[in-house]
Amino acid sequence: MDTPLLTIGELAQRAQLGAETLRYYERLGLLAPAARSPSGYRRYTAQALEQLDFIRRAQALGFSLMQIGELLALHGRPEADMSAVRAIAAQRLAEIDAKLDDLQRLKAGLQTLLSACPGHGAVAQCPILAALRGATEAQTRHEA
Repeated sequence: MDTPLLTIGELAQRAQLGAETLRYYERLGLLAPAARSPSGYRRYTAQALEQLDFIRRAQALGFSLMQIGELLALHGRPEADMSAVRAIAAQRLAEIDAKLDDLQRLKAGLQTLLSACPGHGAVAQCPILAALRGATEAQTRHEA
Protein backbone atom coordinates (compact mmCIF):
# COMPACT_ATOMS: atom_id res chain seq x y z
CA MET A 1 0.00 0.00 0.00
CA ASP A 2 1.31 3.44 -0.90
CA THR A 3 2.06 5.91 1.88
CA PRO A 4 -0.19 8.96 1.59
CA LEU A 5 1.54 12.13 0.49
CA LEU A 6 1.27 15.26 2.60
CA THR A 7 0.72 18.79 1.39
CA ILE A 8 3.05 21.45 2.72
CA GLY A 9 0.28 22.63 5.04
CA GLU A 10 -0.31 19.14 6.43
CA LEU A 11 3.42 18.58 6.94
CA ALA A 12 3.83 21.99 8.55
CA GLN A 13 0.97 21.25 10.94
CA ARG A 14 2.32 17.83 11.90
CA ALA A 15 5.84 19.20 12.36
CA GLN A 16 4.53 22.30 14.17
CA LEU A 17 6.45 24.56 11.81
CA GLY A 18 5.48 27.21 9.34
CA ALA A 19 5.23 26.41 5.65
CA GLU A 20 7.86 29.06 4.96
CA THR A 21 10.27 27.26 7.31
CA LEU A 22 9.73 24.07 5.31
CA ARG A 23 10.44 25.90 2.07
CA TYR A 24 13.57 27.40 3.65
CA TYR A 25 14.79 23.99 4.80
CA GLU A 26 14.14 22.67 1.30
CA ARG A 27 16.17 25.53 -0.25
CA LEU A 28 19.04 24.78 2.16
CA GLY A 29 18.92 21.09 1.27
CA LEU A 30 17.95 20.02 4.80
CA LEU A 31 14.61 18.72 3.59
CA ALA A 32 14.49 16.58 0.48
CA PRO A 33 12.75 18.38 -2.39
CA ALA A 34 9.10 17.50 -2.49
CA ALA A 35 7.47 15.74 -5.38
CA ARG A 36 5.04 17.94 -7.24
CA SER A 37 1.46 17.12 -8.02
CA PRO A 38 0.24 17.64 -11.60
CA SER A 39 -1.08 21.02 -10.44
CA GLY A 40 2.34 21.98 -9.03
CA TYR A 41 1.68 21.54 -5.30
CA ARG A 42 4.42 20.14 -3.10
CA ARG A 43 3.70 16.60 -1.88
CA TYR A 44 5.82 15.17 0.94
CA THR A 45 6.27 11.61 2.17
CA ALA A 46 6.34 10.53 5.82
CA GLN A 47 10.14 10.54 5.53
CA ALA A 48 10.00 14.34 5.41
CA LEU A 49 8.41 14.34 8.86
CA GLU A 50 11.24 12.10 10.10
CA GLN A 51 13.79 14.53 8.65
CA LEU A 52 12.06 17.42 10.40
CA ASP A 53 12.12 15.52 13.70
CA PHE A 54 15.86 14.93 13.18
CA ILE A 55 16.37 18.65 12.50
CA ARG A 56 14.38 19.65 15.59
CA ARG A 57 16.35 17.31 17.86
CA ALA A 58 19.65 18.54 16.42
CA GLN A 59 18.57 22.16 16.91
CA ALA A 60 17.67 21.37 20.52
CA LEU A 61 21.33 20.39 21.00
CA GLY A 62 22.39 23.69 19.45
CA PHE A 63 23.73 22.41 16.15
CA SER A 64 23.77 25.05 13.43
CA LEU A 65 21.79 24.50 10.25
CA MET A 66 25.07 23.92 8.42
CA GLN A 67 26.08 21.26 10.94
CA ILE A 68 22.62 19.72 10.71
CA GLY A 69 23.02 19.52 6.96
CA GLU A 70 26.30 17.68 7.40
CA LEU A 71 24.72 15.31 9.92
CA LEU A 72 21.78 14.63 7.63
CA ALA A 73 24.16 13.90 4.76
CA LEU A 74 26.06 11.44 6.93
CA HIS A 75 22.81 9.90 8.15
CA GLY A 76 21.93 9.24 4.53
CA ARG A 77 25.18 7.33 4.07
CA PRO A 78 25.01 4.49 6.63
CA GLU A 79 28.30 3.04 5.34
CA ALA A 80 30.18 6.26 6.18
CA ASP A 81 32.53 6.20 9.14
CA MET A 82 31.01 7.59 12.32
CA SER A 83 34.18 9.57 13.04
CA ALA A 84 32.77 12.39 10.93
CA VAL A 85 29.63 12.50 13.09
CA ARG A 86 31.75 12.45 16.22
CA ALA A 87 33.89 15.30 14.89
CA ILE A 88 30.80 17.46 14.29
CA ALA A 89 29.52 16.69 17.80
CA ALA A 90 32.94 17.44 19.29
CA GLN A 91 33.01 20.76 17.44
CA ARG A 92 29.60 21.62 18.88
CA LEU A 93 30.78 20.70 22.37
CA ALA A 94 33.83 22.96 21.95
CA GLU A 95 31.50 25.80 20.91
CA ILE A 96 29.38 25.22 24.01
CA ASP A 97 32.48 25.19 26.22
CA ALA A 98 33.61 28.51 24.71
CA LYS A 99 30.19 30.03 25.37
CA LEU A 100 30.26 28.74 28.94
CA ASP A 101 33.68 30.36 29.43
CA ASP A 102 32.29 33.64 28.08
CA LEU A 103 29.29 33.39 30.38
CA GLN A 104 31.55 32.71 33.38
CA ARG A 105 33.56 35.86 32.56
CA LEU A 106 30.33 37.86 32.24
CA LYS A 107 29.09 36.45 35.54
CA ALA A 108 32.35 37.32 37.32
CA GLY A 109 32.28 40.85 35.94
CA LEU A 110 28.70 41.39 36.96
CA GLN A 111 29.36 39.92 40.42
CA THR A 112 32.24 42.37 40.82
CA LEU A 113 29.98 45.28 39.88
CA LEU A 114 27.24 44.10 42.23
CA SER A 115 29.74 43.76 45.06
CA ALA A 116 30.93 47.33 44.48
CA CYS A 117 27.39 48.75 44.53
CA PRO A 118 25.92 49.50 47.97
CA GLY A 119 22.41 49.46 46.51
CA HIS A 120 21.44 52.81 47.99
CA GLY A 121 22.37 56.44 47.54
CA ALA A 122 22.46 58.76 44.55
CA VAL A 123 22.51 57.19 41.11
CA ALA A 124 25.34 59.59 40.21
CA GLN A 125 27.58 57.56 42.54
CA CYS A 126 26.51 54.14 41.22
CA PRO A 127 29.59 52.06 40.39
CA ILE A 128 27.58 49.89 37.97
CA LEU A 129 26.54 52.92 35.89
CA ALA A 130 30.07 54.30 36.13
CA ALA A 131 31.44 51.06 34.71
CA LEU A 132 28.86 51.10 31.92
CA ARG A 133 29.76 54.71 31.06
CA GLY A 134 33.40 53.73 30.84
CA ALA A 135 36.41 54.32 32.99
CA THR A 136 37.46 57.56 31.30
CA GLU A 137 34.16 59.34 31.92
CA ALA A 138 34.06 58.07 35.49
CA GLN A 139 37.64 59.20 36.03
CA THR A 140 36.85 62.68 34.65
CA ARG A 141 33.98 63.08 37.13
CA HIS A 142 36.16 62.08 40.07
CA GLU A 143 38.86 64.58 39.07
CA ALA A 144 36.37 67.46 38.87
